[in-house]
Amino acid sequence: MALIVQKYGGTSVGSVDRIQNVAAKIKEQWSKGNRMVVVVSARSGVTNDLIARAKALMPLPDERELDVLMAVGEQETIALTVMALHAIGVPAVSRTGAQAGIFTDSVHTRSRITKITGGDLNARLDEGKVVVVAGFQGVTNDGEVTTLGRGGSDLTAIAVAASIKADLCQIFTDVDGVYTADPRIVLSAKKMPELSYEEMLELASSGSKVMQSRSVEFAQKYNVPFEVRSSFNDQPGTIVKAITKTLEDAAIAGVALDRLQTRVTVNDLPDNPQAIASVFDDLGEAGLSVDMIIKNLGKEGKSNLTFSVTTDQFTRVEKVIGQTLKKLGSGTVRSAGEISKLSIVGVGMISHPGVAGTLFKALASVGINSELITTSEIKISVAIDPAKADAAVRAVHTAFGLDKA
Repeated sequence: MALIVQKYGGTSVGSVDRIQNVAAKIKEQWSKGNRMVVVVSARSGVTNDLIARAKALMPLPDERELDVLMAVGEQETIALTVMALHAIGVPAVSRTGAQAGIFTDSVHTRSRITKITGGDLNARLDEGKVVVVAGFQGVTNDGEVTTLGRGGSDLTAIAVAASIKADLCQIFTDVDGVYTADPRIVLSAKKMPELSYEEMLELASSGSKVMQSRSVEFAQKYNVPFEVRSSFNDQPGTIVKAITKTLEDAAIAGVALDRLQTRVTVNDLPDNPQAIASVFDDLGEAGLSVDMIIKNLGKEGKSNLTFSVTTDQFTRVEKVIGQTLKKLGSGTVRSAGEISKLSIVGVGMISHPGVAGTLFKALASVGINSELITTSEIKISVAIDPAKADAAVRAVHTAFGLDKA
């Protein structure tokens, strides 16, 4: 008898038929005597619809009220899933994030988990019930409803698995694992049977939409192995854990592409450490992340900064930096255009020389020039022209032998 946590995403529970399919999968495991906690997302499209309704009333809705509204999506799904389980003879009970003891900080729409008490999960499991928990949401110590940001249901599942010491955590989604590249771009992309936490984290932060990076960070911190697999078939997925065979077998594990990046330029910034620190400190205080930073020396004691941000954050980034520049008494901020970020990821980079050379030779073979570059021990990211992004991914995938992986 195992203690299993399963998570089903919005596409997996997008309709009554699909919820019934999920219920059948849960019953299969429960019937074997396994104890089951199931985390579910809002049905596909529901959260976006709720946000659109809020913005129809006002362009920038109050974030506290937005959290109260968005939490409705998951609460609908937990109730429907429990009803589907009851209909096929499985005892089950639903729990909101608050009832499951998921406590967060007070930052609305992007809160962070501070602790998990588990609520009465173990007591209900001891009764033989399947417990269906609302993903994406939690509660502050003061009882305020919060949401965890995009991909928050994955984080809920990993955190619950860590707190109750689950034997297995499965992330069911609309894809059947993690591939060496987006199979919609590279037809020869291969599913990877295993990945390290480090590789999955870098892929997630580089544009792979399979898992959200905060979820992988949490799994790594608490050593929670998990499997990414499809809710639409019974094929094995990709297992993410501490050590995998890719350490010696390949230079890179996969290629990721993030199309939604904006290049930001800050001109005429005072050329001193305090000014640069102020820019990035203020962005951090606002909960905004940047990537691929380049500093150039300007004229007359001024400097220029170029960095990338996700496109959906640019308006907020521009506002925050504008306020910083007013305090500094100098400088302008603007968008320097849309870019795509291509990243190669693999723990094998550490022991395989020539990785950078292979990357840039592959890009050159299709006439692509990189605009910004960042590196780490297991990742190289380059900013490229969005119009050439697909060709770049295919060329790089082939150059590293991933077509034959």
